[in-house]
Amino acid sequence: MDYTFSGLVGMLVSLIYRVVPLLFGLIFLIIVWRVVDGWIIHGGDQKAIDSGKSTIISGVVVLVVLAGLWGLVALLKSSLFGS
Repeated sequence: MDYTFSGLVGMLVSLIYRVVPLLFGLIFLIIVWRVVDGWIIHGGDQKAIDSGKSTIISGVVVLVVLAGLWGLVALLKSSLFGS
């Protein structure tokens, strides 16, 4: 185990690189489920459609923020470790 600063940052970055794709997949599945639930299963219920729309908007915002954070982590990794 490498308990230097660069070693700890490297472990944190590698953990983030493992977790972020799982989060992307989970958020994408939630968005797809809300589309199916809001527009296909409960197509006539206006409350379900509005709930689906708000979930989709929130999900897309979260995906954009997550992609930006992942880009910042990649920038940090490349500036600290070279590649």
